[in-house]
This record gives sequence, C-alpha cells and structure tokens, in this order.
Amino acid sequence: MDSPARFRKRALAGLAAAALAAVAIGAAPPAAAKSGDPAVVTTDKGAVRGVLHGGLRSFQGIPYAAPPGRWTSPEPAAPWPGVRDATRPGPPCAQPVGLPVGVPGEAEDCLRLNVTTPGREGDGLPVIVWIHGGSMMFGTGDMYGPNRLAADAVVVSMNYRLGVMAFLTHPALDAGSAYGSGSFALEDQQAALRWVRANIDRFGGDAGNVTIMGQSGGGYAVCDHLASPMSAGLFDRAIIQSAPCATGGSRTRAEAEADSAAVIRTVGCADAADVAACLRSEETTVAELLAAYGPWGEPRPVAGTPLLPLSPAEALRTGRFHRVPVLVGVNHDEENGMYAGMEVNPGGKPIPAEAYESTVREQYGADADAILARYPLSDHDNSAGLALSTIGTDRNWAKPTYDTAKLLSRWTKTHMFEFAEEKTPWFVGYDEPSFPWRAQHMAELAYQFDMALFPALTPEQDRLADRLIGAWTRFAEDGNPNGGRDGGWQRFTDRRPHVQSLTSGRWKPTEFTRDHQYAFWSSLS
Repeated sequence: MDSPARFRKRALAGLAAAALAAVAIGAAPPAAAKSGDPAVVTTDKGAVRGVLHGGLRSFQGIPYAAPPGRWTSPEPAAPWPGVRDATRPGPPCAQPVGLPVGVPGEAEDCLRLNVTTPGREGDGLPVIVWIHGGSMMFGTGDMYGPNRLAADAVVVSMNYRLGVMAFLTHPALDAGSAYGSGSFALEDQQAALRWVRANIDRFGGDAGNVTIMGQSGGGYAVCDHLASPMSAGLFDRAIIQSAPCATGGSRTRAEAEADSAAVIRTVGCADAADVAACLRSEETTVAELLAAYGPWGEPRPVAGTPLLPLSPAEALRTGRFHRVPVLVGVNHDEENGMYAGMEVNPGGKPIPAEAYESTVREQYGADADAILARYPLSDHDNSAGLALSTIGTDRNWAKPTYDTAKLLSRWTKTHMFEFAEEKTPWFVGYDEPSFPWRAQHMAELAYQFDMALFPALTPEQDRLADRLIGAWTRFAEDGNPNGGRDGGWQRFTDRRPHVQSLTSGRWKPTEFTRDHQYAFWSSLS
C-alpha cells in the first residue's frame, strides 16, 4: 500500500545527550552600520540590495552557503565585493517534473535564502524561518509569498537540496560529510539557520528569538531539527503543520541505501571502480539522476548518526530533544485533497460507491471489517471519496499528530491546533471534486502565504488569514498564540489535552479524540 504522503503526491500530480534543552546563545555580531538606504543591508559576507514594496523590504537570492559539491556538506559562502543584487530569488534546487508545488530544474548551485521585513524602522522583531514542504522532493522558499506573515515579523525562507541530490546514500559517499551520506537537506537547513543567527539582526530581526516553521515535508524537517544535536542553539520555538513527528521525519540507514541502490545501478555507477567519482562525474548528469530516482520518492534524513542520533519519535519519547515551545497541528480533512485530486486528474472520476468496500479491504487488509463497521458509507453522503478521506485523515494524520502533542507536552510547553475551516480555496485551474474538500492538506497555506496555487481570498477568508497570522506571530514573539478575541487557547497537557479548533467562527476547544476516532485507531495500533 502507498504511504499517505506518496498517495497524496500521486493524487496531486494532476493538480547530543539526554534532554537537549535550551542552549545558551552567544552574543550576536554587531549590526552593520546603516547605509542610509533601507534597501541595502550589509551581511557578514557583503552588502545586498533588495526592494521596497507594499510597506515591506524584500531581499531574495542571498547565498547562505557556497555552491555545494555533490553529496558534500555545505560550506560558508565566499565574501563578495560591492553590493550584490538581491531582487530576484535564487534558482530552485534540482527537482523533477511531478507536482504543482514543484519547480522543475537541474541547478546544483542553489543554496539561497530570502528575507522579508516590515518596511518600518525598528529592531528586535521576532524571526520566522519557513522550511517549505513538498515531501523533501519539490518546492522552493520563494513560491510561498510571505508578505502577510511579515507584517510584524522578519520572515526567512530558503532553498535546500532535495530528493536524490540530498538523500542518495552509499558508503562511497560518506566521506562527503562528518555525518555520512543521506541527510544533506538537513545540513543545508542548519547552514541557513546559522546564517540567520549571524545576520538577521542586520535586517531588524532578533537573532535570539527565532521560530522555525514548516508544513508537511518542511514540518518533518522541524521534527528533525528538534531531535538533531547539530541544531542546538539555532532556534527558540517551533511550529509544525501537518507533519506528525510520532510517525515520520527520518529513516534507517538500511532503508536509505535500499532506496538509493536502484538509482546508482540505473546511472551505471554500481560496478564502477570508484562509485563516488562516477556519481560526481560530469558524465553523470543531474537529469539522469532525477530520472533514475523518479518523482515518487519519500526521502528523509538518516537516523542513527551524530547528526540525528534518534528518530524524532524516539527523541520525543525519551525527552532527548530541544525543549523549546512548540505549536503543532493538523488539518481536519487532510486526505480530502488526495481523493479529490484523483478525481480531477486527467481521466479521473469519482470512486463509485460500490467500490468502497473493496477499496477499504485492499488498503487495510485484516482491519477492514472493523473499519467498515466504524465508517459506514451512509455516514458520508454515500461518497466513497469522502469516506475514504475520513478514514485516512483519522488514521494517518489525526491520531499521530495527537500522539506527537502528547509526547512533546511531557517535556515542553505545547499548544495544539486543528485547522477546521470548511469554506477554503480550491486549487487554481482544477475542477472542483464531487465532495467537499474543506480543510484538506495545504488548505491553511492559502491563508498564511500568497501562493499562485490558490485564488485570491474572499473578504471572510481574508479575516481568518489575519487571525491565523496574528496567532502565529504572537507565538513567534513569546510562545503564546493567545490574543484579543482569539484567547482561551490553553496549553496541551496530559491532564488537559486542549486542541484549539481554528475556523472563521469562534475559536474553541474541539472534541478531537471523539471526532477522529482516536480510541478506535489506538486499539488497532
């Protein structure tokens, strides 16, 4: 059976030690002298010129590391003379054709970041570092327009190596990193976070108040940073959206090598006298590597190394992670987008009601009888797509996200949310599916970022966007998302497992475990 994330991609293709607590941060480097031009900022490697627009300052395509060698750790960027243009984003890191959230390309020199700040003068703003999703296979930082989020915070996004160019794993490649091969995306992100600590004060941000934020694949990366000793001291809070650390974020070395073996054979390097030299040769092109790996991989960093000694789940279970405040959550209807995507694919169509039982039996095997009894088709408007989406959301997303909050809350301050708005935007250029998509996977992103994937928000959706961004910014400021009409959001604890429902109506606690059949799925675990 396809993994939930792989299934989602197929559907959307048509559309060190115990208790790593807070680590003392050294004093930030002194801010550069004011140039007199707010569009020019001097970083530790040289000056950059951005643009002023809509009350914001934007700087794009800033190198946070040198051009990386293939499957080697990132190194510091070289200084540059004069003033570097920072008005355009850097190239997307190499990625295949496959998803609307992807930007196909073959660039290896791609380690760039973007900074967006409020246009007003001032220092000490909270910093939000956005780690984009895309299953660690697709995407760029700049495709998530940060203008809304940057009203009261400094927002940083980055491009990092993806897919085969980040996660290919083989003993011959291990010399490229002190941690072995297979986790270069995580190393790149850490290099970007080091850049933020060293430079963000020059852009008006507080280098001692950095929140890392990610969704889906980027959310799993946040799980990894929580567990990685090498991320110690690089962030102060964390936001995890649609990425349950309790079930994802890493893989074993054996899994990574097995995933890589076919690629190495296909490009003709498996029997080479020097496998590493063959893979790094100009004769082995990026296009060949991308084609050999394909668009459906599910790469993750390798656990069991100095970079990631434990899987995120084990790190949270044992308390051996960075105990910073965490905001973690899930969308009410995560898998609605998957099954809806199947319908709107070229040649796709709704799953007939009579196929519901056979589909459940195919996907869930020995548990099918219990699942069919718990999720009768008649409870879901006789829509097989809606019923299957509900099953998948409860099993693959709701339960493990709740488990993640339980694990986190035993060690650190934790708030949990469920994004549950029903009238959300659907993807531009695609027909609407036969059943409501509601708060599907990615739905909240339309409210947090300006994205070409979604249409312009309605006035009511705009108001919800302001409320969401206010809560996220307040959390980035001091670890508390409460404010104004959106108060009453209590911490999640074992004794009081508070899950805040976020909609265009009144925000309030939700009966999360009841709504998502938590006890039922726990009995099948």
